[in-house]
Amino acid sequence: MSRMIFVNLPVSDLDRSIAFYEAVGAVKDIRFCDEDSAAMMSFSENVHVMLLTHARFQGFTTRTIIDAHKSAQALLALSADEKADVDAIHDRAVRAGGTGDVNPVQDHGFMYGRAFADPDGHIWELVWMDVEAAMAAGQPEAINA
Repeated sequence: MSRMIFVNLPVSDLDRSIAFYEAVGAVKDIRFCDEDSAAMMSFSENVHVMLLTHARFQGFTTRTIIDAHKSAQALLALSADEKADVDAIHDRAVRAGGTGDVNPVQDHGFMYGRAFADPDGHIWELVWMDVEAAMAAGQPEAINA
């Protein structure tokens, strides 16, 4: 079995969050959902986001849930197949209730990225990169970031 990632996010409104993540390209996997506290959203076979109400999330940790609109604990990044996909997904996120360009747009020629925040303030970065051009430009740090 290949490695998978499950990002667990606390959300204040589960239905709103499900609609938001569907708008940016995730698919709800009903096998790992319940009616009122959890939903698994899949971006690919190996990348999944678990949306958990605050009460459900708090069952997994004794730490305080931060207000992601005021504090950043993580920057979550998704790759895009094409440079234009970065803008398209970003724009869908904004139309679905997210906040656009929460970090500066990055355009290095070989790499292009934009960031949005979901309705709960969690920051997602969308990144397209031409790996061969990055290597030719002597930018291996971009590959390892």
